[in-house]
Amino acid sequence: MVFHVTYKFLPEKRNDVQARFLKTGAPPPPGVTMIGRWHGVGSHRGFVVAEAADTEVIAKWLHGWTDLMTFEITPVMSDEQLFRVVSEV
Repeated sequence: MVFHVTYKFLPEKRNDVQARFLKTGAPPPPGVTMIGRWHGVGSHRGFVVAEAADTEVIAKWLHGWTDLMTFEITPVMSDEQLFRVVSEV
């Protein structure tokens, strides 16, 4: 499954978020393939596109950041996948 994850943090948490990111790099755990991560300039938000077998492994990865950020996890599908779903209806 592919997931689009939007993250947000409060401006007063910026330095803490940046320090942890510089220290750890926020790598995905085994079982998660990060397709890409993009950061909004000056917006205190960004998003990650990642692939995993289920939501649980994504949630475990992000849980380590919930003291600093909030997340919205959305399963997404490609055009090809949607085409197959719509074609079968």
